[in-house]
Amino acid sequence: MRRDHFTLTATQTDSSDEGVPTLVLRYSGPGGNLTARLEDGAGQVPDGTDIDAAFRLQTPVDDPDASGVFSISRRLTGEYVFEASAAAETVLDVVAAAREESGEYRLRIERPGSTPVDLELETLLVYDPAGELLRQQSLIPSGVEL
Repeated sequence: MRRDHFTLTATQTDSSDEGVPTLVLRYSGPGGNLTARLEDGAGQVPDGTDIDAAFRLQTPVDDPDASGVFSISRRLTGEYVFEASAAAETVLDVVAAAREESGEYRLRIERPGSTPVDLELETLLVYDPAGELLRQQSLIPSGVEL
């Protein structure tokens, strides 16, 4: 799967919008590839407790056209699932909106020919280009130590 098979957008990020802030990941690559990557050994798609999301900037966060790589991995094993190129504004808008609301956001993964996967998440770690955690731009639940 290639990064250019994915498009990441954000919804419900404005304070006047109703609903949970959501990152929408649309996959346009070969059918079945994403589903195969998402499913565990038992053929089940993950829920929010099984997945970690991260965003690593490729340009400085204050760059008006900042961009980076959004990635998903399995929480227990750290196994990489996929990554997608994304505008920093998309990810940071969801982080800001989630902070204003309940501290949670949704990741909706849309796959060709399959039902979308909706994951309810509380954590989204944002890293600078050197790999340093940007705590102020990350969504980290209270009580979590990193």
